[in-house]
Amino acid sequence: MDKIVDRYYLLKQRQRETEQELKQLREEITAYCEKQQAEQLEIGAYKVKLVSQIRKEYDDQKLYEALPDPDLWRLMSKADGSKISSLVRLRVIPEERLEDTYEVKQIKLLHVDKI
Repeated sequence: MDKIVDRYYLLKQRQRETEQELKQLREEITAYCEKQQAEQLEIGAYKVKLVSQIRKEYDDQKLYEALPDPDLWRLMSKADGSKISSLVRLRVIPEERLEDTYEVKQIKLLHVDKI
């Protein structure tokens, strides 16, 4: 069991390092694409594509105050954008009730595919 725990620890360390390096590389690639004013480029043997997406980031306190039924809040325990979107689509919560409970943010997703 000692070896298993040791291996797990080492892999988690490697995962953190890999995630940090991926973040840095993503930022560099995104900056390069933006400098080129291109959302899609071919770089060497790769196709690089930036995809813009809009997300709502909910404020827990404002959302709690806006929900008509405290039991709905208990189902979520904290703001979860996908669950909230589902409740709006199912018409459990009217979208108008949530108007001031979130901030809209535009993010860019990076897709890199080998050609």
